Amino acid sequence: MGGHQGQLDECEASLHTMASTQALSAAAQDRKSRLAQLKSLKRKQPDTYQETEEDVPAPKAAHNDDGTTEPDSTNKYISGRNYDHETKGPELGFETAPDEGQETLEKKAAALAAETKRQAEEDEQAAKPLDLFKLQPKKPNWDLKRDLDRKLGVLNVRTGNAIARLVRERIANQQKAAQAKANGSVKDSGTLDGEAVGMEGTALVEATNVRERDNEEEARRERREEEALLDAS
Repeated sequence: MGGHQGQLDECEASLHTMASTQALSAAAQDRKSRLAQLKSLKRKQPDTYQETEEDVPAPKAAHNDDGTTEPDSTNKYISGRNYDHETKGPELGFETAPDEGQETLEKKAAALAAETKRQAEEDEQAAKPLDLFKLQPKKPNWDLKRDLDRKLGVLNVRTGNAIARLVRERIANQQKAAQAKANGSVKDSGTLDGEAVGMEGTALVEATNVRERDNEEEARRERREEEALLDAS
């Protein structure tokens, strides 16, 4: 009985080993088939490239002095994945970006972020408190001075006209007095004319002084009126 049991155990062990060996062999065979498919896919693109470029004459390779062919530097250093070695440019379909002229989510997100930033800056600017130290308030009597200047404009015109009239009248009176005394000789007449001219110059100086005194008096009166208005308010 013991011998038969040992033989059965050996058979089971051998069957288990054979099953595991077959599973490993199947997995290895499957892996080999996948690798072969990948290699065939990699070969397809160069084969297609060679078939499409059969009619195009290949560029002449440079020859060294010893007769060996020197490989083209373009083919050596530049990948042919998206680059056409013959046209020295990108292959067909790679001239422009894939998202050119399209409204993508990235572009929408960038526009939304810019709009949000601008709105936040505007809200921050509007929420700033008012700086009272930068304000320049008007004087308390600015409205009174405005009304006073309006009234003084008419008075200044009248004052100027009155002063000019007084000057003209004074000059005319002095000329009449000088002409009344002019009954002497030619020498005396010339002297009288000189005196009349001198009197006219003196009258102008006096008129100017009168105008200055009137202006000073008007300024003092204006200050007194402003002080009275401030005291009343």
